[in-house]
Amino acid sequence: MGSDGQNWYLGLTYDQWVPLSVSGPTPAARYKHAAVTVDGKLYIIGGSRNGRYLSDIQVFDLKSLTWSTIKLNSGVLPATSGHNMIFWENKLLFLAGHSKDVSDTVTVRFIDLQSCECGVIETFGKLPVARGGQSVTLFGSKLIMFGGEDQHRRLLNDISVLDLETMTWSTVETTQTSPAPRFDHTAALHADRYLLILGGCSHSIFFNDLHVLDLEMMEWSQPQLQGDLVSPRAGHAGVTIGDNWYIVGGGDNKSGVPETLMLNMSKLVVSVLATVKGRDPLASEGLSVSSASLDGENLLVAFGGYNGKYNNEVYVMRPKPRDVLHPKILQSPAAEAAAASVRAAYALTKPEKLDLSEREDTSFKEVHVDSTPQNLLAEISALGEQKKVLESSLADVRAENVDLRNKIEDVNTTHADLSKELQSVQGQLISERSRCAKLEAQIAELKKMLESMQSIEEEVQALRKEKSELERDMERVSSVQKQGSGGAWKWITG
Repeated sequence: MGSDGQNWYLGLTYDQWVPLSVSGPTPAARYKHAAVTVDGKLYIIGGSRNGRYLSDIQVFDLKSLTWSTIKLNSGVLPATSGHNMIFWENKLLFLAGHSKDVSDTVTVRFIDLQSCECGVIETFGKLPVARGGQSVTLFGSKLIMFGGEDQHRRLLNDISVLDLETMTWSTVETTQTSPAPRFDHTAALHADRYLLILGGCSHSIFFNDLHVLDLEMMEWSQPQLQGDLVSPRAGHAGVTIGDNWYIVGGGDNKSGVPETLMLNMSKLVVSVLATVKGRDPLASEGLSVSSASLDGENLLVAFGGYNGKYNNEVYVMRPKPRDVLHPKILQSPAAEAAAASVRAAYALTKPEKLDLSEREDTSFKEVHVDSTPQNLLAEISALGEQKKVLESSLADVRAENVDLRNKIEDVNTTHADLSKELQSVQGQLISERSRCAKLEAQIAELKKMLESMQSIEEEVQALRKEKSELERDMERVSSVQKQGSGGAWKWITG
């Protein structure tokens, strides 16, 4: 599609990918680059092509559909692949990734878009090990890093947090079952509380699972998705607009994924938004997808990737505006039931007008009120009866809410008791382990003593043998002496 004026995007059909006809020199085809949109411009940094890391900075203007290159006034940008990039305080921050500049820990670099200067940002705290293929998600003024693969090909599933105000790293301890170690996955933030992790791969397995980290409780869960199936994939790209998470491309080293998925994060429902042909650049691994807003119109912008050949085309999609729902709180069944009771009670007591435009309830019918006194009295009486029914329902809901709270308290008490018992058992186990270790040490000493006793016994036997031989020698000597002394006596007396 060509540039037909500055508002070319207004003619796009909803939920369809369209390749753009661009002007000017196009950047080298690549994959595993980093991408972000700022003020209607798509910034592309680095990536990989034919096993060679790239270090260029490319800019695509979404208004004029032209490419340009940023030349740095100072600083050197190392060739990097598998890194992440965000926009923060008029700077592009990019971190981690594989590079020939070997470092033991994650390096954070910046590009100032005004001065075109580049440099390394000094960070503090517990710096995470260097890696590539990780996910980095902006959460307020913090970056949340998950997973990846280190320079020794060790797979990771840790959580590290970088505070952008203080540039301090910290590690996070989580509860429940963490995702399996992986890289080349995608991550998204929902309702300013939940970190979602989808797909990725190990060295032998491609994943299609969804994991959710509650950033308040620091607790992992694995909710079930509804709707269309998600095939195993890695190297896919994702971006959120409102409650919807758009997921593009990826593959399993055999074929690319042709479907563009939309995951409604409030309902946890997956739907296929668009499908391309198998060898389409959008069915690639290592592509990027970003969101841009042009005059209030949201666009998805995809670039690059590898599907048997390296790509450098720019594709755009104009997603259809969708209703914004209240964020879904992903909590335990008991807490969800209690919250439902509270919402029901609140809805019954709230005097404001309810919007029922999206729901049809056959138990409510339109009532035409006659303004005569008798009919008004009858209507008031009917409203009084409805009020009693509602009050009775409200009382039932409150009673049910109390029961649920009691059950939750019982569960919490049981959990506390079990925790204490577990701690006691763990203490006993530790003491038993210590006792076993001492016994093993004593057994080792006894074995050494037995071995030394065997050598002593052999020495005793040798001494006894020597003694026996000595005694025999002494007997022979004594016998000879007696014979000799007898002969001399006989000579004297004779």
